Amino acid sequence: MLQQTTVAAVVAYFERFTAAYPTVADLAAADEHDVLRLWEGLGYYRRARQLHAAALVIAAEHGGTFPADPEAVRKLPGIGRYTAGAILSIAFDRPEPILEANTVRLLSRLSAFRGDPLARDGQTWLWSLAAQLVPTKEPGLFNQALMELGALVCTPRDPKCGACPVVKLCPTRALGLQNEIPRPKKKPTFEDVRAAAVLIRRADQKLLLVQYAAGKRWGGLWDFPRYEVSAEQPAGIVSELQTKIKATLGVDVRLGEVRTALKHGVTRFRITLDAYDAEQVGGRLQVREFADARWVRPAELRNFALNTTGRKLAKLVSGQ
Repeated sequence: MLQQTTVAAVVAYFERFTAAYPTVADLAAADEHDVLRLWEGLGYYRRARQLHAAALVIAAEHGGTFPADPEAVRKLPGIGRYTAGAILSIAFDRPEPILEANTVRLLSRLSAFRGDPLARDGQTWLWSLAAQLVPTKEPGLFNQALMELGALVCTPRDPKCGACPVVKLCPTRALGLQNEIPRPKKKPTFEDVRAAAVLIRRADQKLLLVQYAAGKRWGGLWDFPRYEVSAEQPAGIVSELQTKIKATLGVDVRLGEVRTALKHGVTRFRITLDAYDAEQVGGRLQVREFADARWVRPAELRNFALNTTGRKLAKLVSGQ
């Protein structure tokens, strides 16, 4: 949960998650949809799917006990080099190195590394350095100390060098290059995208939800049908959406007004999402480009795992 997410954002999720699944066996026995529902709003849903997949492997191949063998740990779904090093050193006292944002910055400065720390050669150098430094005695405590030193003292801008216990060993401090090392990240370029979510109701007031297929963005999650739009004029957008809905879901709709507009970001995309009210006027529901689709009562929306914008729209249409 803490991968790319702050402690403050994670605490409540962690408490709810561990209350629902106190053991690996409990998590392995859970339905993936229920796991995603508990994860809803935390983002990066691949983490939840891999956590569930790892629990299944642990239950099936390791008797429900998390393995201590490094090779077995690295084979678990969702366990990369950093996560493996953190688990093995902190939980099992193995002298395994770690490298994450704070230690990348700290080790770059302690070695005066002027290259790109995220490039392949930079990663090779820093991982090698981390492996040389990790001690055989209390490696977990050492690794946690490195992360804390990077987070609290060796900060990205204006580091607190006067409070650093290894300042005398730091060539970057001696050269006065604290704000140049590590090399600043390139500013990301963003692409603006227009999209539309369609809140389709049928005669009995049930709303249409679709489920994304595994391997797709938001795989396993539910959402209101949404599509990128290329048309610019209102009439063109309406026609485009009607055509796409018919092609992917088999239903004919009459579009109403834009109920709301939401802005959000996904990786390098800045998305403006217009949500249209719509009613089914013909056709028969056929699932073509989604994993599943179904008509649900507004009150039932709380039972489905939705992405963040989907949940906002669900609250809007259900009043929950």
